Amino acid sequence: MSSAEIQGPDTGPEPGSREPSGGRWTSRRTAALVAASACATVLVVAGVRLSAELGRGPTAAERVAAMAAEVSGRYRTWPAGRIFPAELPYTLGQSSPETARRVGIGTDTRCETAADDTLVRSLAARGCRAVLRATYLDQAQGLAVTVGVAVFPDERRAREAVDWFPGGTPRPGLRALPFAGSAAARFGDAARQTSAAAQRGPYVVAATVGYADGRPTLRGPQADLSELAPQLVRGVLRPLTTPAKVRCGDREWRC
Repeated sequence: MSSAEIQGPDTGPEPGSREPSGGRWTSRRTAALVAASACATVLVVAGVRLSAELGRGPTAAERVAAMAAEVSGRYRTWPAGRIFPAELPYTLGQSSPETARRVGIGTDTRCETAADDTLVRSLAARGCRAVLRATYLDQAQGLAVTVGVAVFPDERRAREAVDWFPGGTPRPGLRALPFAGSAAARFGDAARQTSAAAQRGPYVVAATVGYADGRPTLRGPQADLSELAPQLVRGVLRPLTTPAKVRCGDREWRC
């Protein structure tokens, strides 16, 4: 039997079926064209808006946000030697300006090892992220000063934390950081005499001061120590929190 005989004759559409009318096909084609045109219009408008967004300069709010983000990240992006300069100026009483020189910078940045236990609990409750420490000697090398930068998630929590640092008394406060082989090798926690702290932005900078030879806390006013601590605090805090000029095209800026 031939294939033609197997297939049978072409007798047209099956009973009950209909050929689509020409008008119905036309309506569908028209609807498809309208939808495609609408999509194209949306894409063009979106492209124009995106081009305008990419081409515009940052708004004032975006600049402020970028500035705050850059400052809050400096404890990670700045070299340690920039956070803690090799020299910090100070003046005691009516004497001429003098210079405190950095002995060393600590490598342990954990909050729990940088302060006395009571203070650590208060710092942790406010989200302390890190405490960077360095130790300085005054010009005569008789006084040692450990300066610490405590980092918090935002300005509000840093402002709350600074109230827990002791005002003048050394405990509970920032722990001393001695360096073996230096003139500050014997400057331990028992030698802390006085302290100071200040806050700006997400940072609290604190200082604890004592005699480099390790003599224990003395009673009575310690004028030189009390003047030295806040000056070194300001010497670290001011540059760390001073806003830089926003440069949105540079890699370190997010505008």
